[in-house]
Formats: sequence, structure tokens, C-alpha cells
Amino acid sequence: MKGHPRFCPVCLFLVAMLMLPVVRAGRAAGTEVVPGIQELYRLDRLAVLRDSTKVASVSSYDRTGGNNDGFGGQYSFVRKERDGLVLADLEGPGVLYRFATPTPTEDMLEFYFDGETEPRIRVKYRDLFMGKHPGFPRPLVGFGAGGFYSYVPLPYEKSCKVFLRAERTQFYQINYATYPAGMGIETFTTEPTAEQRVHIEKACDLFSSTGKDIGKYVVPEGGRVETVTSKVTLEAGKAAPIFTGDRPGRIVGIRLSPAEALAGKKRDIALRAYWDGETEPAIACPAGDFFGYAWGEPAMRSLLVGTAGGVDYCYFPMPFDKSGRIELYAEPGLDRNVSLQAEVLFVPVARQDDEGKFYALWRRENPTTKGKPFTFIETNGRGHLVGVIQQAQGLESGNTYFFEGDDQTTIDGELVIHGTGSEDFYNGGWYDVAGRWESRRSFPLSGCLDYKKHLGRTGAYRIFLGDAYAYRKGILQTIEHAPTGNDLLNDYCSVTFLYSQDPPTCGISLPPADQREVVDLERIVFAAWWNIPIHAYSYRDASLVKGRDKIDEQNVQFVSLQTKGGDAFGYHFVSFACELPAAGTYKISVDSIKGPAQGQVQLFMDEAPVGPRVDFYAQARQRAPGVEMGTLDLAEGVNNLMFKIVGKNQESQGQAFDVINVICEKVD
Repeated sequence: MKGHPRFCPVCLFLVAMLMLPVVRAGRAAGTEVVPGIQELYRLDRLAVLRDSTKVASVSSYDRTGGNNDGFGGQYSFVRKERDGLVLADLEGPGVLYRFATPTPTEDMLEFYFDGETEPRIRVKYRDLFMGKHPGFPRPLVGFGAGGFYSYVPLPYEKSCKVFLRAERTQFYQINYATYPAGMGIETFTTEPTAEQRVHIEKACDLFSSTGKDIGKYVVPEGGRVETVTSKVTLEAGKAAPIFTGDRPGRIVGIRLSPAEALAGKKRDIALRAYWDGETEPAIACPAGDFFGYAWGEPAMRSLLVGTAGGVDYCYFPMPFDKSGRIELYAEPGLDRNVSLQAEVLFVPVARQDDEGKFYALWRRENPTTKGKPFTFIETNGRGHLVGVIQQAQGLESGNTYFFEGDDQTTIDGELVIHGTGSEDFYNGGWYDVAGRWESRRSFPLSGCLDYKKHLGRTGAYRIFLGDAYAYRKGILQTIEHAPTGNDLLNDYCSVTFLYSQDPPTCGISLPPADQREVVDLERIVFAAWWNIPIHAYSYRDASLVKGRDKIDEQNVQFVSLQTKGGDAFGYHFVSFACELPAAGTYKISVDSIKGPAQGQVQLFMDEAPVGPRVDFYAQARQRAPGVEMGTLDLAEGVNNLMFKIVGKNQESQGQAFDVINVICEKVD
């Protein structure tokens, strides 16, 4: 093909390998899977189109369209009964696939099946997710990034009622699917059979293998893996194939290294895949983003896709009928040397009649549309959604309030899933609270890509197995970009993974490279009063206090360095750790407070003053916004900005420094 490099001898050997016979027989007897626990580890069947009659959820979302998705508890039940709250009342046959909450309690949680008057499961709400109940083992349940989740499937033949013995609860989401009669669904039991125990052990083993080679779970029965290896050096404006096969089969693994080769903010290397001679790609993503990079850096380590040990990996099965091609394409503007080692795991087992093909779609809205949610995907046809990755950035530093927005899923024309907040959709919670959703955290099926309030950035991922969003006519998957009304404009981009019977009707192709680049904010506000890291402060005779005052009828929060005398090595000081997205020359200023006990402050670098001596004395406390402190050449990443109290006004009663915000504004 035009633009492809000539095959090397290794490649010719691989082509010969791919001429070996292919398995095209129907499914072997006994390979059918009953909905439930097997869906958690039978990754070889992830492409199989679902037989469910409905996929839906029950959640605590605000029915008025507001943002009270659990705070007040008004919508945190489907009905009240004596002694408690019914969280879900589901009719079967069906399976409850996912239970997630950021607000579990010590109250008793009960599950009633098939009209039973006594609960079959009774456990403290919080303990459900801690692995303390034998029916809910870790790592099928877990917690982290502010959220608690259970992926233990709870099948029911007739019904399932979830009951909480409490007067009030807050946020929760329950995902389930219903099925036609005759599927062989048997109601959950706390005393599994020997066969069921084997299934549970396999599921637990798989969930414990995040970041490892899980190919054995992806290979269909009787399949034999052929490893296609190659080393590619990318050239601007050309595509480099990492797999070319002209016989039926399936990809069961992709590994690229080193991961740093795909890093960068330009998103100028694309991963593309084509099935069965189709001219439109089935996969078209910036290569890093496909593997869960966030703003150009590796950030994700999920069960099926991510980066571990310097290797990018993907284990989504990708079956095709006649042929497949996977390539890396370098945009014409590529300005660096990029060489990678590629491994593609191929199995000569053709796509079965009941399997969809794998697609991956990258979308960006910069800015998002006022009054309309961000769309991951909108397509007609039959298939099921199996994963989403989202990078979300505000257009204003210090604001991530957009992550209050709810996810919404419309399947076959009906809104069936309405979430309770963006981070809840990703099994997290409390995105701006220390110790919770504040850093990169990866779990088998979900996680936080990052959280940087000063950059207005956060992101997340979720992989769907048993809880895949199956559709027969079409799906619309969206997420709001504001608490209500979608009235905050932002920079949102996503990767959506799905299986589809036919190519998605929304199209897959990437936008031009100049519309994909990461955009860094140039004015960065660090909230000293909230969560800006303190690198260091005075060694003696000083205290650092977070305070709150009412000034001009407004509540003002700040960090106060309160000192007396001198420090061990001269002036008292406070040094803030300020992380910047790009190197450059920055003007440094502070939002501060002037008052009768404030000192004179100066910005220092390498023990030399680099700005004016600023007197923060005033007879009465008052806000002092945007006080310029100096200009510095700063690096990408963390820079320690040191402010020293170098004296005081003769009228001042002390030598304090009260800081609201530290502001770095790029001027070059």
C-alpha cells in the first residue's frame, strides 16, 4: 500500500505464518455462557452480541434536573418501607451487575431474591465492598479514589430487591440487565457449587492480573496464539504496519514499547485498524490516548488496556472475517524520531456469526456546546459498549466544577441510565476532597487518570464486562459538562470502545492533527487556601494556619504564615510547590490580604530577591488581588516558589503573610 515501508525478512516470515489454516467452525459444545459470573473472565466471549432484553440502572439522580444527586437523600430510594429504604426492586430473569457508591454506611444492607420474606444476603453496607462477606470477595469488590464498587454478579430468576435498613442514604448506582426466559439463569446463592467456585476463582485470578499478560483469558477454546513481532521507525506522513493478515482470525493482544515513544502533547501519532478490506478504519485514535494517556502522558493501567512497566498493552479481542491490518500513522508534522517494538497476538479463529467487530472512536469537543452534553458516541445498529476513557479540562484555572455533570445512556430510544456525577460513573467520588479523587489511581475496571485543580483537569476510565451497555437499534452515550444545564464550556475528549455488528453510523475517522493537540492553560491559579502543596516554611518561631475571615461582606479563605523574630537562616519564608504544564517565562502574583499585622514580602530565587519588596500593611484587613511579585523562568513540572517576609511596616503589629492564591501567568 502507498506509504508503507517494504517488508523485512522477519515480516515475510510472519506473512508465511499467517497463511496457516484458520479455524472457522461453529462454537464448540459446552462453550455457551449463562449470564453471570462467567462474564467476568470469559474475555474470549467479550465480542459476542448480548441476548439481554434490557440494560438499565437504578440510581439516586436528581429527578428535577438539579444537582441534588444524593446530597439530601430525597431521591436515594425507589420507595420507603417499614424500617428502611428499597434501593432497587428488579424483575427477572436478570442479573445485577454493578453496585457503586461513594457514601456507604454502617447500616445493614439486605438482598431478597424471588419474593423471599427473609434476606438471602445481609451485610453492613460498607462491608459489602471490603471483602468481608464470603459472597463478595476481593478483588471483585473494592474501593479507592473516593468510591466503593462491587462487580459480583447477582443473578435472579424472578426478582431481586435491595433494601437498606436506614432512614436516609446518599449516592448510589445499580446496573442490571434483564433476559428472556430459558437462558438458564439461576438465582444467586451464598453457598456456591464446586463448578461455581471454579468460576469465582478464575474471575478473582483475572481481576488480580491488572497490567499483566492476560492473553489466556482472551484466546478462544482450541485457539493457538501466533505472536507477530516487528520493530518500526516512524516517518512523517507515512503509515507503518504492525500487523497484516489475509486470513480470518482475531487479535487477542497488542503490546508496544517503549511507552514514552508515544508520549507528547501533539497527539500526532495515530493507531489505526482496518477489518475485512473496509476503507474506513475500525480504530482511529491518537495512539497514546488509545492506551489511556492523559494530556500526553501514560496514566492508565486497567485490566484490558493501559500501560505497565513501560509497555502499552491492549487485550480487547478483535475478531474479523477475512483480513485485518493494524498500523501506526505519523502525521506530516512529526518532528522527532520515534521507534517502537510491537507485538501483536493473533489467533486463527474466525469471527463467529454472533460476534461483533471491535471499534474504537476518539472524539473531542473544544469547547463543548452550551446547553448540550458531551457525546461519547451516537450510533445506530446492534452492538455493545465496553469501555470509555475521558479527559476533561476546564477553560479556567482552579475550576473542576464541570465534573458534577451526570452520565446519561439512551439505548434503543429510551433513556435507561442516569448517573449521579461524573466521577461516580467511574466508580469514584468526591473529586476535590483530599485523600480521595486527587491523583492517578488504577483499578481493574475503572480509575482516575489524574486530578489537577490548578490546571482545571481531571479524567477517568471505565471498562464494561458483564455490565456492558448492549443495544439492538442504537445507543447515545453522553456526559454533562456542568452541574446543571451544561452551561460551563470545557475541553472534553474521549475514547469509546465497542463491538458492533456493522460499522458505527457515526464514523470513526480522526480530525486533523492541529485539532487534537493538548491545550495548556497560560494563567494558572494555585489555591493556597485549599490544596496547594507546601514545599517548606520557616524552621522555627513560625506557624502556618488556614484561616477564614469575612472581608467586605464576603467569606475569604487563606493560608497565613505567622512569625516572630527571625528564622534559623535569616528571613522567615514559605515555599509553595507550583506545578506548571509547560516551561516558559511567568509573571508571579498573589491574591493576598493586607492588614494591621502583615509584613513586607519579597519573591526569592537561589537566595536572591527577584521582585519588589511589597508592603502588605493596612489599617484594616482588606483583600489585595493580583499583587505582582516578580517574573521568573520556570520549568515544566513542579517549581518551588519562595516568598520571604523581609521586614515590616513601622505601624504593623506583626509580620504575617496571608495568601489566598498564587498566580503564574505565562508571558513568553
